[in-house]
Amino acid sequence: MAAEPVDPLQQLAAALAVPPDSKEQADLLATLRESLEAHPSPIPILCTTLIKTVAGAGDSLLKRWVLDLLHYAICRSSLTVEARTQLASQSLEVLAQLLHDPNPNTVKVAVQCFPTVYALLFRMLCANRNLRQQWDILSQAKAKILEFVWSPHVTSGIKFSAVKFMQRVILVQTRGNSDPRLQNKNDPNLSMCPTDHPFMSVPALEAEGVKLLEGVITILYTSNNPDMLSAVLNSWATLTKLRPALVEIVVSTLSQWTPTKLEGQPLANIKSVEKAIRILLIHISRGPQGATYASQINAALTTQSARMEQAAAEEKQRKAAAADASRKRSSLTPQNEGPDAKRPKLESDTTISSTTLISNFDFATLPSALVTDLIVANLQVFSENTLIGLVQAYRHKRATDGAAQSAPVAPVASSAPATAAPAVAAVAPTPAASIPSVAMEIQPLQAMGRPSKSPTPPPAPVVKEEPVDPMKMDLDEEEIEYEPDRLNLELSGDQEQIPESEAALDHEMDLAPDLQLADFKLPPPKEWLAAERGAIVRGSLSRIWDGAKDLAPSEPAGELSEAPGSSASDMWMLLIVRLITRVTDPAPPTGEEGTPAQKEELGSDAVSELYAHQDRLRQTLCDYIIADFPGRVRLATTWMNEEWYNDRLRLGIDRNWQPNYETWLNQIVAAYQTHSDGKDRTFARFLLDLPSVPPDVLNLLRESCTEPDRRQMGFASLREFVAQRPSLRAEAMNILLELTTHPDKVTRGAAINTVKRWIPETAPMDGMIREFALQLLRRLQSRPKPPPKSEEPPAEGEDRDENMEDGQLPPEDIIQTPYLPEQLEFPANNAQILQHMELIFALSVKVPDFLNEIFSAYGGMETSVQETIQQLITPLIRAMTANPARLLTLLRIFPPGAESLALRVLTIFTEKERPSPQLVALVKSLVTERDLDARFLIPIIAEMDKADILRHLPRIVSILNGQPEPKNLVRSVFNSVVVIPPQTFGSVTSNLPRVRQSELLTPAELMVLLHESEKEIGLKSAIEAIGICFSMTDIFRSEILAVVMNQLVDEPVLPTLFLRTVIQAVTTYRSLVGFVSTTLLSRLITKKIWTNPPLWEGFIRCAKLIAPASFGALLQLPKEQLRELVDKQPSLKAGLRDFVLKRAGGNKARMGALLDIFGEDDGNAASAPAPEMQISTPEATPQTIPVHDTEAASLAPAPM
Repeated sequence: MAAEPVDPLQQLAAALAVPPDSKEQADLLATLRESLEAHPSPIPILCTTLIKTVAGAGDSLLKRWVLDLLHYAICRSSLTVEARTQLASQSLEVLAQLLHDPNPNTVKVAVQCFPTVYALLFRMLCANRNLRQQWDILSQAKAKILEFVWSPHVTSGIKFSAVKFMQRVILVQTRGNSDPRLQNKNDPNLSMCPTDHPFMSVPALEAEGVKLLEGVITILYTSNNPDMLSAVLNSWATLTKLRPALVEIVVSTLSQWTPTKLEGQPLANIKSVEKAIRILLIHISRGPQGATYASQINAALTTQSARMEQAAAEEKQRKAAAADASRKRSSLTPQNEGPDAKRPKLESDTTISSTTLISNFDFATLPSALVTDLIVANLQVFSENTLIGLVQAYRHKRATDGAAQSAPVAPVASSAPATAAPAVAAVAPTPAASIPSVAMEIQPLQAMGRPSKSPTPPPAPVVKEEPVDPMKMDLDEEEIEYEPDRLNLELSGDQEQIPESEAALDHEMDLAPDLQLADFKLPPPKEWLAAERGAIVRGSLSRIWDGAKDLAPSEPAGELSEAPGSSASDMWMLLIVRLITRVTDPAPPTGEEGTPAQKEELGSDAVSELYAHQDRLRQTLCDYIIADFPGRVRLATTWMNEEWYNDRLRLGIDRNWQPNYETWLNQIVAAYQTHSDGKDRTFARFLLDLPSVPPDVLNLLRESCTEPDRRQMGFASLREFVAQRPSLRAEAMNILLELTTHPDKVTRGAAINTVKRWIPETAPMDGMIREFALQLLRRLQSRPKPPPKSEEPPAEGEDRDENMEDGQLPPEDIIQTPYLPEQLEFPANNAQILQHMELIFALSVKVPDFLNEIFSAYGGMETSVQETIQQLITPLIRAMTANPARLLTLLRIFPPGAESLALRVLTIFTEKERPSPQLVALVKSLVTERDLDARFLIPIIAEMDKADILRHLPRIVSILNGQPEPKNLVRSVFNSVVVIPPQTFGSVTSNLPRVRQSELLTPAELMVLLHESEKEIGLKSAIEAIGICFSMTDIFRSEILAVVMNQLVDEPVLPTLFLRTVIQAVTTYRSLVGFVSTTLLSRLITKKIWTNPPLWEGFIRCAKLIAPASFGALLQLPKEQLRELVDKQPSLKAGLRDFVLKRAGGNKARMGALLDIFGEDDGNAASAPAPEMQISTPEATPQTIPVHDTEAASLAPAPM
């Protein structure tokens, strides 16, 4: 690879400048190619430019280089899929033209590009419906390449490439995974193609893919080209992996295949194809789809093995026959018929022996086939009895350490002609290391064919044999003598005549009569003390275990080294364990002394002492194991299995037998606790291999799961029990499920993570977990039992408890774990509810159907439990926001009684994201159909159009009840549906663009809506909502309120709260006093405000509040209403009288009628200091204004 990139254009220009097809051009192009492979980003530009120059051009170095670069860029480069797709699209037309190029190599490279081109363009054209021309070109190229598969006139390279293309077309034109979420973008297939595609017909393409698959199978059955068959088989591994539906066809095809069409081919070619089929079948059997066809695959492999063995045997017979024919032809050929031919010297050379010549000859230089033929031909020379005698003689020599001075074996007459003897001498071992031993075998064969005067060859050098571990020594099949025919012959007494040499050999191997044992008795063993016996046992254990290292292989044996019994140490340990566990009762005393009772007592003492001795041995073994438990866990496993088996045997003999298995297992477990490492999984593996796990050990694992230091070991052991020990699955799963309700959050979370791995499709654990989670959910539906109403027993046949409340479960149906209270106490404790619900919350992430169960049970729960669940469900709903379709379905079908939970889900769902149009439509329909609470409208109100906002907003405002929570909700709604007016509102016009403002309300529209809907909302709620508006001072400014009052005063029927809003406006914004006094009050007088008593009362109070600015408007009142006003507000008389006098200019007669209404000034009202009143508006700054009596103090807080 180039160290640094070169300039592609400069390098290409230099290559074009040198003579074409020269070595200089080749070197420059090679350097450029090396740089482009390291830095492929310029490749698309170069290929797009250069590919157009090679179409129609003759063969040249540059053309071959461009095609190879294009093949690399499309098929093997690290370019992105999009870049490769674009390059394939731009090069398609040129590649299609190159399929007709007269140069086979060019056609071959073009065909090799098309598998990837077809896949890339197929995926692109599935989404692009406008490139009909490219699809037509691609289809024509596909038809042309498929013609190459069946054409007898194309080269093998083109045909092989065409077959690979056909395999890729099969992959593309068959269906992959139909789930779009699981589809692999690197695996284009028919599932990606829309059914309504304008020019790609899915049924037609699928039918073509099936037809091509049939064509490939036809090639497999009819082709006699091993290379073609291997190309087909090598591509089927990908086919079975990506198209599981075609596995059945592939397995059936391979099972029925036979090498009929390969007859006459060399055996090596047939074996190559058979091997490829065998590898493919084994690969399929190990895959996820292979379990279904395991029996069919095994049968096919068995049939194939027999077929291959038969072929090998036939080939062996053929070669033997050929060698025999060759030998016979050589024996009939005259040696030397020429009279003058010089005879070679045939006398034996005393200085060089034939054995030395053989030992010095390198037989490894000979072909293996020749050596095999020679060995077979020489073995056929000897009769069966002769050959047996020679073999036994050789083995006898080996048994006596190959002593050269031993008596020579008597020669056996050979029935072979003398001409075969030189051929025997030519037989030699192929490995050079075995030459000495083979020379010893050949020596007696040479003695048969040579004159006795030949000197005896020197003995072979003695090779010192290394000690061999008998546990690791392999036996060849040839060394295992199994001759049933000969054995039957010997038993029947009708034996063949044994040669003299064999009889002499057997006679020598017999023991002499003087060596027979006489009456021999072993001396009694030495008596050892108890301490000495214990020391010997401990020393033996240590010696055996430590000495096993010397017998270990020099290289690790991989996984086989972990198998029990695979090493010498395992065999020794098994022996020691069985000596300790297998107990034989001592024989009863046979002496004649003592009474039977004394004899029985002596026998009982002996048994007790024997058992005590065995227990001491067990304790020694236990201490030895605990000293290094991780390193000696296999010994511990072997010991416990033997103890368990021994207990079964003893209990069958003696029912009073005290088992040792549980006793010593508990000792190992208890001792391990003090030495355990929480991260060591050795103990979990030890427990998994036990034949039986008592309840005490399971309880210990339960306790380990709750301790931080041993939690990992405990959960790992229980998990393995559930997965791999069906007999312990129920107990272990019950412990894990109960731990999912543990008060400690860490322990509970670890248990939930452990059981969650078996959801949703691992049977039977899946069903057990579901049932437990639903029982926990049902437990929350239980109610405290009320006191019994009567002590009378229930009527016969009546199953239901009369004292049970509706929705309460029978006591026997309520699950109970050690970590949950027997009875729930209300109001609910959040921690206790989380103990019940955390498991089902975790399961709902993987199986959303559990949410339906939560909603179904929610209505039967106590109110405090429901409130707690609303808080705890928040993380779950946030985790599921990625699947909004599931939540929409849940909201659409939630059962009655779960409205508050549905509202909580809706609120969480819309906290951080805008509600979709589907959600808005769903909630609107639910509110209408089910008459749901107005709170359901709050999360979606901002996404409605103006008409819907005006229709639903009064219902939302009606939830105000003086509490802070509804007040905050309504404030948030106002902020979301009201557009903030510009700062220039009321002074200049603005033509700035408005974003969604046509769908929002102006502040004036909101305030008018609150007044017009005061009856629907309710006066108290409307007053509170108006107060919220006044608190939003950045929106409801003085100019906005002026517009509102101006609009409301023109209404045919004035709202009841109108004058109260006016009073609150002038109290909040003193700048509105002029507008109210000069415009508003006058217009109210023209509308005869006094005809509406509540509004008339508000008018009087407003006039008093803004006096003396209101005096001018008040003088417009009729005399009767003016008199009523001053009667109700006497404090206004003095001010009005002064105002009238100023206007009359000292002419009292002019204003005499008004002065009569106001009366004379008694001096009290004018001289008395005016008290101050604070009218506080909700969340607004109080304004201090002077008033003339205390009656106005009730204006702000009280409704009209």
